Amino acid sequence: MEGIKSARLYEESSAFTPGGVSSPVRAFDPYPLFMKSGHGCHITDVDDNDYIDMCMAYGPLIVGHACKRVVDAASEQLQKGSVYGAPSEPELALIKTLCNNVPSMDMVRLSVSGTESTMHAIRLARGFTGRDGIVKMNGGFHGAHDAVLVKAGSGSTNGVPGSKGVPADAVKNTYTVEYNDPDMMDELLDKNEDIACVIMEPVMGNVGVVLPEKNYLQTVRKITEDHNVILIFDEVITGCRLSKGGAQKVYGVTPDMTTMAKIIGGGLPAGAFGGRKDIMENVAPQGQVYVAGTFAGNPVSAAAGLETINIMSEGDHYDVLNKRTKDLVNRMRDSMKDNRVKGCVQSVGSMFSVFFGPEYVKNGTQAQTADRDMFDRMFRYMLKNNIYFAPSALEVSFMSLVHGEDVVDKIAHTFDDFTKEVGQ
Repeated sequence: MEGIKSARLYEESSAFTPGGVSSPVRAFDPYPLFMKSGHGCHITDVDDNDYIDMCMAYGPLIVGHACKRVVDAASEQLQKGSVYGAPSEPELALIKTLCNNVPSMDMVRLSVSGTESTMHAIRLARGFTGRDGIVKMNGGFHGAHDAVLVKAGSGSTNGVPGSKGVPADAVKNTYTVEYNDPDMMDELLDKNEDIACVIMEPVMGNVGVVLPEKNYLQTVRKITEDHNVILIFDEVITGCRLSKGGAQKVYGVTPDMTTMAKIIGGGLPAGAFGGRKDIMENVAPQGQVYVAGTFAGNPVSAAAGLETINIMSEGDHYDVLNKRTKDLVNRMRDSMKDNRVKGCVQSVGSMFSVFFGPEYVKNGTQAQTADRDMFDRMFRYMLKNNIYFAPSALEVSFMSLVHGEDVVDKIAHTFDDFTKEVGQ
């Protein structure tokens, strides 16, 4: 594969933006690939190399790149205007759809990103309860704002800044516990009366796919209720992906609040947070918790997101997509077993992760034990065979409606070739 233009663009970009990329997860050595187009489940770089896309922009493209219906919906709205600084019908239609589909969302406020959504939700939980403390999972990611940029750790302790530039005071009220360890959470809440909320991904998705063990989410729901603590499900990744009602609909657990992004923008910037009416009524201008944004509820994003949700709500799209993902995952698992490659493939719905090394991953600490060097070898092997995975070992791979059986065969066969090469 030729990468002359990507190399040149990366050199140029590095002079104007840190690391040559707009987000660190896009970088890899010797240079990231610059893309020029995407159609269906394929992306093409500036050197005209074509790849099967398993990153899918980290989740929002559940109906594929440049889906005609989504493009048409966004284009139609764009011709009417891109942003008004006033309410619009597409905005209201998306809000109503979320309220109708997601069990926890009595009311919704739109934002521009997942980071904004979680930031606003935490502020609202603090404002509603009058408390300052928040609890997150070790390895849980809830955007790039100060309160949740806490160094991952296995202890139930006050937060330590996970980035330079974050004041210690900004995270002094942030606590971490392990996912799938309800006793640890219960003990923490027993000892701290100043906890406003627990914010967590119902299925962890930023240390790879880590599933809730049996009755874990139900137990967390009871623990937070017993301690009068707001439970926030961060469904930025799982929202509208595991079902149109999100992970909470699949697992039958209703939090007090939910944050969403990715799919609800149909590939354009969008976010949302919502929850119980008595909580949401505290958001300005109705209440005293201030939340605002020029592009919040952008009508073009709303139109694209609404059309994406409409497509996924038709027929048996979720069942077909999940079944196809399960088929690929099972074939990858069989390949690792047959070729004696240590590790596991964990999946839920249309998202999965390959962990080399551990036989099972139940929390953020265990995810960190994955063999990153082996993942890097896989990433580069697949890339040479025109299959694009996310470069990081702890990111998630995503399937879409347009990943057909022929694509599944190509990925499975190529992965099997890799495991044969590295197997013991």
